[in-house]
Amino acid sequence: MKKKITIIGSTGSIGTQALEVIEKISDEFEIIGLSAGSNVDLLNQQVEKFHPKTVCLSKKGEISDKSVKVLYGNEGLEELCSNKENDIILVAVSGKIGLKPTISAIKNGINIALANKETLVMAGDIVMDLAKKHNVKILPVDSEHSAIHQCIKDISQVAKLIITASGGPFLHKTIEDMKNATVEQTLKHPRWNMGRKITVDSATLMNKGLEIIEAHHLFGFDYDNIDVVVHPQSIVHSAVEYKDGSVVAQLGLPSMHIPIQYAITYPNRIEGIKSKSFSFSEIAHLDFEKPDFEKFKTVPLAYNAGKEGGTATTIINAANEEAVFAFLENKIKLFDIYAITEKIYSENNVIKKPSIDEIFETDNEIRIKTKELIEKLH
Repeated sequence: MKKKITIIGSTGSIGTQALEVIEKISDEFEIIGLSAGSNVDLLNQQVEKFHPKTVCLSKKGEISDKSVKVLYGNEGLEELCSNKENDIILVAVSGKIGLKPTISAIKNGINIALANKETLVMAGDIVMDLAKKHNVKILPVDSEHSAIHQCIKDISQVAKLIITASGGPFLHKTIEDMKNATVEQTLKHPRWNMGRKITVDSATLMNKGLEIIEAHHLFGFDYDNIDVVVHPQSIVHSAVEYKDGSVVAQLGLPSMHIPIQYAITYPNRIEGIKSKSFSFSEIAHLDFEKPDFEKFKTVPLAYNAGKEGGTATTIINAANEEAVFAFLENKIKLFDIYAITEKIYSENNVIKKPSIDEIFETDNEIRIKTKELIEKLH
């Protein structure tokens, strides 16, 4: 019997790759829902190929197949993710828009394949508590968290999580190089083809800071037991150290198809998209080094916010995102992203046990303050 799946964010990088995976293993899945932002043309192509029952658009748009039910906006996303016919929902949208639909799915007992960082960065305690209450699995899609998930046999025996980072385009560049970096240089990631925002986060290593926060919530580990190591080849996707000193790592060629497929087929492994078999002899060598926290100050900032808890992580996430958008518009320099995020974080009060409404209020407030600060600097 086919698993029924909905993909929110089906026209984005993760969403389109997920559809490639599902097309390859079409005997395993039936797509019953899709959602998109502004790319209605691509969504229509996906509708013609996969025949979902329902789609959701961010605003009014024309769906060519008139038999498909069309929903709109954030309320439409929540309705799409409340359909108990689903066995699993892939949350592949970026930004805070993914949070409420994820909560809707959890409350309806639907398992989540999670590719949205903000869901756990903004509301990790709430989301994980709800998942436990409703007996819902949160299956990580990020390659690092997928790797950790695959390495853990008995979490009670694990002593430490080790998250790898490629180091991005400025790994062996100077601080001066980063200060003078152009948008074009920043978007040239040496290993991964990702969206613009996450590629900038990779260049500043903020993506790793956010992944530390996610790992804390996904696996229940203290921040002092989550390490980051730079690994430029992006072959070791992450590792865990067990209490006896053994280290188990997950390796593979850089490809998001594998973690996407593992999340939606878990606990089974089936043959799907695979470019070629892994060859240790072709890889030849693997390099590892400590991150330079003087150059990549976003990582210690994320550790501090994570340890403080509450809305601290919402604050750094919102401030960083607005600063990244400003950089992409050439309003600020790359190195200003950290300075702006740290300033906003240090000047705003943290709510220790926020409600979902308070989280969204904090997010909106921080975005306004960050934009105001950027305008003063600009």
